[in-house]
Amino acid sequence: MTLEIDPTARISKLADIEDSVRGTLIRIGAGSIVDSFVKFKPAGGSGNVEIGDNVTLNSGCVIYTGNGLRIGNNVAIAANCTFAPVNHAFEDRNRLIVEQGFQPSRGGITIGDDVWIGANCVFLDGAVVNTGCVIGAGSVVKGTIPAYTIVAGNPLRRIGIRK
Repeated sequence: MTLEIDPTARISKLADIEDSVRGTLIRIGAGSIVDSFVKFKPAGGSGNVEIGDNVTLNSGCVIYTGNGLRIGNNVAIAANCTFAPVNHAFEDRNRLIVEQGFQPSRGGITIGDDVWIGANCVFLDGAVVNTGCVIGAGSVVKGTIPAYTIVAGNPLRRIGIRK
């Protein structure tokens, strides 16, 4: 694993960044904060994790590397959010799911600049959250969210637009 942490970033001593056996890059930008009990878990692929500048990852967030995660600048992420840019294969019912590996990539996860993510959200492989979005607490995100849109729920629905 290659770990690049800007000297102005603050990483809690209680955060857990696991080593990667696949050479995954984890980059954390200037002024970013990784709070207690945030977990970085290289799993399911060789994608990189790139956290921009002035990003806050609050307690309990879990980040899998999978097919890659990119978080832009000035992003606020509340507690207990999960970023899972990978999906288990499960189609063959004659084999255990744990023996089937992973599905092909849907592109990883991309979070744009100036985004606010509420607590307990789940982001799945292929999620794209464009600039200026607000994601309501408890949402499950798996598609593309247009810029400056306010969304919430499971299933996810548009509840407004930032003006």
